[in-house]
Amino acid sequence: MISSRNIVHLDLDTFFVSVERLLRPELMGKPVIIGGTSDRGVVSSCSYEARKFGVYSAMPMKMARALCRDAIIVRGDMEQYSKYSSAVTEIIAEKSPVYEKASIDEHYIDLTGMDRFFSSLKWAHELRQAIIKNTGLPISLGLSVNKTVSKIATGEAKPNGEMQVPGDVVKPFLSPLSIRKIPGIGEKTYPLLRSMGVSTIETLSRIPVEMMERVMGKNGIALWEKANGIDSAPVRPYSESKSIGAETTFDQDSIDVVRMKEILVKMVEKTAFELREQQKLTPCVTVKIRYSNFDTHTLQQHIPYTAFDHQLIPVVKEMFDRLYQRRMLIRLIGVRLGNLISGNPQLNMFEDSTGMIDLYLALDRIRGKYGQKAVRRGVAL
Repeated sequence: MISSRNIVHLDLDTFFVSVERLLRPELMGKPVIIGGTSDRGVVSSCSYEARKFGVYSAMPMKMARALCRDAIIVRGDMEQYSKYSSAVTEIIAEKSPVYEKASIDEHYIDLTGMDRFFSSLKWAHELRQAIIKNTGLPISLGLSVNKTVSKIATGEAKPNGEMQVPGDVVKPFLSPLSIRKIPGIGEKTYPLLRSMGVSTIETLSRIPVEMMERVMGKNGIALWEKANGIDSAPVRPYSESKSIGAETTFDQDSIDVVRMKEILVKMVEKTAFELREQQKLTPCVTVKIRYSNFDTHTLQQHIPYTAFDHQLIPVVKEMFDRLYQRRMLIRLIGVRLGNLISGNPQLNMFEDSTGMIDLYLALDRIRGKYGQKAVRRGVAL
């Protein structure tokens, strides 16, 4: 029997599609694809009805249209998705002892010790019902001994269901499942394991851990542990203090607004690149100025989740214009991106063309190889 904690994983079902259906009830029961509306776009999310035709996230829109000719294509609206994500988080925050916002549509809750006073499953069930009642969004949950097993249980409970996997049945539960069910097995790892003759979690769990380490390094050990139901990762309390930022103190106090905005652009480039490197998104921007008399002022603004320079730069410039009212000399300026969550920044792109995404990928590869200063916007030089 695996040592027991009580960890809940909550995952909003086909989140983007579900939000669109709240706003447009006529989409209920129909194949819906969220993404760029031209053939050059990509699928960001799709309904279960569309998945039956073989459509999946990140698929080229042209291919998705060919597979599901009756699909309704909807251009994504990150502002709405961010709003509903925050509403769900507020409900969880109000009721939960310790919770972690893992992504825009996923949360973990640590209920360890609660069974002494109240059934953890009953508590989780009531929380899920409260979310459904207050937001109208379908959501699934898994309850088990750690984050890995609870997340897999959620996947098996979908759509809009619940599943508990007690410690003494973790191994029987995991064994027959495909290795694709293990968090962290992606497009590169899956073919490698299949080439080794591994298709089920049970087979993976029986491979000597030393062999997994030789083949895949530390990641091999981590996957072996997950296959054996082992995961000691804590539920990290969600905090609005999770942030990254940059600031500059001038050698001489300045009133050169044009130059200050150029520096702000450079700061945004730096922090947004760090976001994408860490696979994080931000819904909160803070701009800071300190006058020559040391008076310090900040302005904070909530925005749709993003990690892209071209979406952050106009916001930061506009915030600076609103903040800089006294026309005094300035000694310091800064930018901070807060309330960070895990997430693929491409989810924030509902462009008709993949060109912008490809541009960021190319720029980030160059920066990753040669350093952040290797390539910049002209205004930031």
